[in-house]
Amino acid sequence: MQPGVVLISDPRVVDISVADNGEPLDDLQGLPRVRVDRRKSDHSGGWHLARRGLAQRLAAAAASLPPGLELLIVEAYRSLERQSGYWNHYCAQLHEHYPGLSPELLYDLASRWVAPPNVAPHCTGGAVDLTLCGTDGAELDLGTALDATPEQSDGACYTDAEVAEPAATNRAVLVRALRGAGLVNYPTEWWHWSYGERYWAFSTGAGAALYGPVRGPE
Repeated sequence: MQPGVVLISDPRVVDISVADNGEPLDDLQGLPRVRVDRRKSDHSGGWHLARRGLAQRLAAAAASLPPGLELLIVEAYRSLERQSGYWNHYCAQLHEHYPGLSPELLYDLASRWVAPPNVAPHCTGGAVDLTLCGTDGAELDLGTALDATPEQSDGACYTDAEVAEPAATNRAVLVRALRGAGLVNYPTEWWHWSYGERYWAFSTGAGAALYGPVRGPE
């Protein structure tokens, strides 16, 4: 764990209150310079939906990218059922990788890569997993595969990790565009960005989260 990283399972994040502003989920398809990938597709179409405030900021981030680059959305809204599946699967992987972990340490280690269902940003519609691509849709090198675990990447999935060129420059471009649009990164995942949910509220000092869990399309 890098020093200073606050996990989403931290009580300071979990205990933040939510004052949901009722924004709808908007479709990210069709935003200029934004593409939607299908690797996390589901029958409901929910993976390419996001709260309006996040969608607007993604549009602003895409517009600020250097010519020839676009945002590639991999997953935005995620149902509680899908989130619980991700959580349980990774906990099982960690338990196999690190036999004898206490439940408390397993919980913290799992939270580096997937949020506990009770505080998951994707379930609010306020988070997105994304990367950069060219105008032909080909993904750029950002140092690791999107969704690489800390174990698989030897920590290179951390946003501030040292990675070789051209990944270092590409990662810096992505970070600059998204932070410039008002989004907050989860520091253990270079691809995960959010607005309006509890981790955003913690990171920005907002008094409350704007988004709580929301029911997406069935």
